[in-house]
Amino acid sequence: MNLVNQSSVLMSHTEFVLFGFPGVLEYRKLLVIPFLSIYITILTGNTLIIYRICVENCLHSPMYFFISILFAVNMSCTTSIIPKFLLGLSFDMNQITLVGCLMQMFYIYFMAIFESGLILSMALDRYVAICRPLRYNDIMNKQMLVQLVSIGVVRSTLLVCPMVILASSVKYCRSNIILNFVCENMGLLSLACEDISKHQIWGLFVRIFITVVDVSLLLLSYSSILYTAMKIVSGKARNKALHTCGTHLLVAMIMYLCALSSSVAYRMHTLISYDVQNLFNAIYLMIPATVNPFIYGLGVKEIRRCLVRSWKNRDTIPPLSLHIYSKRTFLLKFTAEKMGET
Repeated sequence: MNLVNQSSVLMSHTEFVLFGFPGVLEYRKLLVIPFLSIYITILTGNTLIIYRICVENCLHSPMYFFISILFAVNMSCTTSIIPKFLLGLSFDMNQITLVGCLMQMFYIYFMAIFESGLILSMALDRYVAICRPLRYNDIMNKQMLVQLVSIGVVRSTLLVCPMVILASSVKYCRSNIILNFVCENMGLLSLACEDISKHQIWGLFVRIFITVVDVSLLLLSYSSILYTAMKIVSGKARNKALHTCGTHLLVAMIMYLCALSSSVAYRMHTLISYDVQNLFNAIYLMIPATVNPFIYGLGVKEIRRCLVRSWKNRDTIPPLSLHIYSKRTFLLKFTAEKMGET
C-alpha cells in the first residue's frame, strides 16, 4: 500500500486543461463574442497607430518610438493568450502541455515587466524633453534608445526566468485542470503536491520590486516634470507639456491599476469565485491594450492630426489612380496612332 501511494505521489502531470470561467459552463461558448470583438479591436487599433508612426516622418522621434514598441508588446501579449482561449471555447481545444504552459507563463510575465520598463523609459523621455530641453537630442539619441530597450529585456529576463525554472521543477499531481484561461504562475502552482513556499516568495518579490521601484521612479520623474512645467513662462508651452505628460501618466495608471486589481483578486481567492478571478485577469491582460490606442490617438495632437489627415485623404486615392490610368491609356492610343500613320 505504501508503494502504491509513493508511486502516485511521484507521478506528475505533463498535460493540463485550461478551463476558464467554470461557473458559466452552459454559456461558455458565448464568451467567444466579447473576447473576439476585443481582440479584433486590439489588433486594429494598435496596428493603425504603429503604421501611422512608421509612415509619418513627423512621428519619427523617441517618444513615438516607445509608443510603437508599447503597442507591439500589447498585441503580442494578447495574441499569445486570446487565440488559444477562443479555440478552447469553440472547439474544446483546452489542452496545453507543461512546456507550452511554462512558455506562455514566461511570455506573459516577460511582456508585463517589459511594458512597465517601457513606461519608465517614456517617463525619462518626457523628463529630458521638459527639464533638459537643450540637451534632448544629445541624451535621447539612438544609442540611448537601444540601451533602454536592452535594459528592459535583460531586467525582464532576470526576473521571469527564475519563476519559470522553479515552476518547471515542481511535481503536479493534485489535478491537471487549471481554472483559468491562461497559464498564470500561482494557478499552475496550486496543482503542485509539494512545498511551493520559495516559489511564492520569488513571485511576491517580483511583484513588490516592480510595484515599488517602477512606481516610485515614475512618480519621481513626473513630480520633477510637473515642477519644471509650472515654471514655464509661456502658458501654451506649459499646457502642451502637461497635456502630453498627462496622457502618458494616464496610460501608466491604467496599467498599474489593472495589475493591482488582478493581484488583489488572487489574494482574495477564498472570498471570490474563479469566474471573478478570471474576469480580473482578463481586465489586466486586455483592457490596457484595448484603450491605449484610443488614449494616444485622441490625446496626442501629432498622432491625432496624422490620423485625421489620412482619413480625409482616403477619397483622393481613386481619382488619382483613375487619372494615372487615363493618362496611360492616352499615351498608348497616341503611340498606336503614330505607328499607324507611319
